[in-house]
Amino acid sequence: MVDEPRAADEFQPENDEVLPTYASGLTEDWWAVILGGAILAVAFSAVYTYGQSEESPADFTNPLAEWIRKPGSWTDNPAVSLIKDGNYSVLLGTIAVCAASLVVFGVGQWGMGKSFSRFACGFLAVALLATLAFVMAGQATVKLYHLGYALWAIVLGLLISNTIGTPAFIKPAVKTEFYIKTGLVVLGAEILFGKLLALGKPGIIIAWVVTPIVLTTTYWFGQRILRMASRTLNITIAADMSVCGVSAAIATAAACRAKKEELTLAVGMSMLFTVIMMIIMPVFITTVGIDKTVGAAWMGGTIDATGAVAAAGEFLGDEYTPVAMTVKMIQNILIGVIAFAVSVYWTIYVDRGEKSQKVSLWEIWYRFPKFIVGFVGASIIFSFIHETLPEGPAVLDAMIGGTTKTLRGWFFCLAFVSIGLETNFRELGASLQGGKPLILYVCGQTLNLSLTLLMAWLMFKVVFPEAATALIK
Repeated sequence: MVDEPRAADEFQPENDEVLPTYASGLTEDWWAVILGGAILAVAFSAVYTYGQSEESPADFTNPLAEWIRKPGSWTDNPAVSLIKDGNYSVLLGTIAVCAASLVVFGVGQWGMGKSFSRFACGFLAVALLATLAFVMAGQATVKLYHLGYALWAIVLGLLISNTIGTPAFIKPAVKTEFYIKTGLVVLGAEILFGKLLALGKPGIIIAWVVTPIVLTTTYWFGQRILRMASRTLNITIAADMSVCGVSAAIATAAACRAKKEELTLAVGMSMLFTVIMMIIMPVFITTVGIDKTVGAAWMGGTIDATGAVAAAGEFLGDEYTPVAMTVKMIQNILIGVIAFAVSVYWTIYVDRGEKSQKVSLWEIWYRFPKFIVGFVGASIIFSFIHETLPEGPAVLDAMIGGTTKTLRGWFFCLAFVSIGLETNFRELGASLQGGKPLILYVCGQTLNLSLTLLMAWLMFKVVFPEAATALIK
């Protein structure tokens, strides 16, 4: 990478947040850490300060629980999910969550130099669709078949984006990664460090062994077998498919100076196959009878987008989402490493005839997904509280059960609606034209799926079987 890495902003799609620096000097990743951390601090303080039971000091309740709600179950009348027997508490709690989310994410957008009012107008529509997704998922028959809110949120978004098109006023609030990353920081409080360490070894082996093999093999296949004329397109597709989709594609395209249309092609294919995989893989895992912990790790290592991994994990079950997400976040760490390695390789070998370029070690930190700092930090802090504070376990149980788990579900639901709203199959279909790039992606993803499934099975069923048990308790 050259001395001025932010020149890579030209590779930045409208809704991506990996590269640019905003008016506040903080990227979207850092705002996710700040907002997620603030949510956890408020929730913990409320329970610890005001939630102790007078009758039993060892017990804690959550004073925020009544105001952090989501639509419930119903059979024949969907209104029952919000108003039951004249009780409006669920409706008021749902409105309160949407209002609080508007303020939280609106502040983040304002801090990044975006218009709060434009975001607010679009957010109301996104929140309404998220509420509708929860209502649809609460129907008795739908619940019987485990068709959760993630599916309905994505379907509602897809119906709009692929029929009338996503209205312009909604687009400022279509912030998939922002919602997901903030939710993941909140999730850190639920995954105590002991569980994170339990997943550490198998997760690192799954993500950090398979990913470089798939990346280098796919690049070799494109050059030696397919004889692709553009090396930059070849490596951008390989990184996009093997690491984590759009973010890795942008970082790699900047590192090798790929053309903008090459990045667009790689990102288009990634988005199309991501939507397909996040729907098909959970169904395949359940139908075939693959162990769900293995399946969750498999999805975390192969589905490109972080938000799509969260959606797929929810399809399997709430208890398996942390497995999928932690593997994906371990894999995300490779973004900076891959970008740095590609820039070195291109400087020394590919662009040998051009003027020598200086490669900065800061590029690894620059590309590193900062929200992972928030996730791990939350896990460490609340693990410390859990182990050292006598009433720690009771406080954390009340905090998670009454506040953060429900908020995380809302943030994920907002993200899943956004995934649908920003996915247009007509536009993405153009990415399937052109022959060799499509063949490269399909062959590389086939190798990725095969190796990751094998490694996930070896790690969680043979080498570290205790890790799966620790994670889903």
